[in-house]
Amino acid sequence: MVGKENVICMNDLTKYYGQHQALDRLNLEVEKGTVYGFIGPNGAGKSTTIRILLGLLKPTSGSAFILGKDVIKKGAVIRRHVGYLPSEVHYYERMKVRDVLNYALSFYPDADRSRLEYYLDLFEVDPKKRVKNLSLGNKKKVAIIQSLLHDPDLLILDEPTSGLDPLMQGVFFNVLKEEKEKGKTIFFSTHILSEVEKICDRFAIIRQGQIVATKDVESIRKQVMRILKVEYPAQDRIPHIEHEQIVKREVHDHIVRYYVQGKINEVLRQIVHDELNDIRVEEPSIEEIFMDYYQPKEPEGGK
Repeated sequence: MVGKENVICMNDLTKYYGQHQALDRLNLEVEKGTVYGFIGPNGAGKSTTIRILLGLLKPTSGSAFILGKDVIKKGAVIRRHVGYLPSEVHYYERMKVRDVLNYALSFYPDADRSRLEYYLDLFEVDPKKRVKNLSLGNKKKVAIIQSLLHDPDLLILDEPTSGLDPLMQGVFFNVLKEEKEKGKTIFFSTHILSEVEKICDRFAIIRQGQIVATKDVESIRKQVMRILKVEYPAQDRIPHIEHEQIVKREVHDHIVRYYVQGKINEVLRQIVHDELNDIRVEEPSIEEIFMDYYQPKEPEGGK
């Protein structure tokens, strides 16, 4: 597609660990300047995918490219332009924070060293403390700073907010917004769906090593459904309403949530024929959409 620049490209990416298939022919493109969510539960294949992108694992078959370069053949070149935040942070326990970050900076001689002081102050990290004396949250903040130090073109973040308190999560998300405004690309692996809603432009859902959907955050809810939340006078006054566009109904006391696929006008006309106290139109959350892909599938003729 003319004018489209992909920072990440995966082509039939497949990975086996012995007889276990961790990734099954992943195909995914991430455009420059996008904050892209990569969501799924633990064990879905998120970390394996990231390790292949970083050149830490070789795929069994298929290929992956970052900034137009093969991740296996040009891994060392690629890593100069990538900031990586692992899900679990491990440093030498006896080192001081400043020594850890200065060591990281030594791999990027052209990096602006003022970024180190800026982020230490922003994330409220004491550079004189030893790693062994840091809380889990402060270790995570050191790792965040390390991923940003060299002003990378691409940030790859694996479960980035684990261990951060709500205040620091807010600071972190503001940093990501600033990086996006500078034209940077962010690949954001998480199982926390509210984070996808808050920060991402697009997302992919991975399930059992397969990408089962790629969606635009703004348009997904419109494409999927609307929710009509109706408050009736009493539970015994709830009418029996059937319509082909109502895909699900949830009843809590005298309040009913109707999940409506497509246009809601006909369903609304049917609902307002009955006495009711209140009616609201809601959009489903990313979590509700996500769960559609993760509901257990019963075999035909199931229980």
